[in-house]
Amino acid sequence: MKRESARSADTHLLKVELPGFSGIDFYFKDEASHPSGSLKHRLARSLFLYALCNGRLHQGQTVVDASSGSTAISEAWFARLLGLPFVAVMPACTAPAKIRDVRALGGECDLVEDPGQVHARAAEHARNGACHLDQFGLAERATDWRGNNNIAESILRQMEGEPHPTPQWIVCGVGTGGTSATIGRYLRYRGLETRLCVAEPQGAAFARGWPGRDRNVRASQPTLIEGIGRPQVEKSFIFEVVDEVIEVADAASIAAAWVLQTLLGRRYGGSSGTNLVACLQLACAMRKAGQGGSIVSLLCDHGERYAETLFDPNWLARQGVECSAWDVALRAVQCDGQWRPPC
Repeated sequence: MKRESARSADTHLLKVELPGFSGIDFYFKDEASHPSGSLKHRLARSLFLYALCNGRLHQGQTVVDASSGSTAISEAWFARLLGLPFVAVMPACTAPAKIRDVRALGGECDLVEDPGQVHARAAEHARNGACHLDQFGLAERATDWRGNNNIAESILRQMEGEPHPTPQWIVCGVGTGGTSATIGRYLRYRGLETRLCVAEPQGAAFARGWPGRDRNVRASQPTLIEGIGRPQVEKSFIFEVVDEVIEVADAASIAAAWVLQTLLGRRYGGSSGTNLVACLQLACAMRKAGQGGSIVSLLCDHGERYAETLFDPNWLARQGVECSAWDVALRAVQCDGQWRPPC
């Protein structure tokens, strides 16, 4: 694990300049450039180290976790590195490319028809002797939020030479809750004025629970955006370190993922699109208030994993998703800095 960490260089911080936002700089940290292709590479490393250092994981033991895809791929990558069998408990509706990626890394996919049952199925494997990495229960404690090149420390180090080195906002989604917990804690640990915004699919559990810190709420609707927008408030969700929550319609997230391809020259997944929409809304509010500065967000995983779903017009049509109005709105706001969502 130490040798792997030493071999893994930091991920790129990409700057995007939009004509409608003079004085506001946008940065996107390309977490898709990790060896296993997503932001979850950091989490998977932390979860394996946490299990090893706590004596829960032993040589030859099967490893299991519940995941909608990207975490499973990263965990399969580390399991292969350590020579351990790996089982990913995944919703059956997970993007086919993600399932293929887990299997290509030597992992087994236990597909569950009801996404709400993935936790129970993973626990069943654990009762049969597997080491449950438990990303949803342990993410916020497995990651070293004080430093050790966590994602927040990495962002701020890379920003040091930029015109606005202390961001006005950092924007991320919430899947396990580990990333938002790490960033929010680190900002407070450093005593920075940077605020943390969580970008959530419309009606997701974190968005509904955050205003009243209610951990008993459920999502009001399902989402097509994999990796974020949990149906329930997970154990690793920490409401108190988040300063703002922006809910984003699935059609807007998907349209924004297509827009990112135009801006950056390659595809990123739906959660990256969700982040972009939130960034644009925050920038519009800053522009209206006469503020300048920087906004930093994350590119969470490769868009190639969604070639058969979010980037397939036929699949979108079958889901009843129409993105054209959002595409027009998102391209317009880049030019004039005015937030005008479709009616």
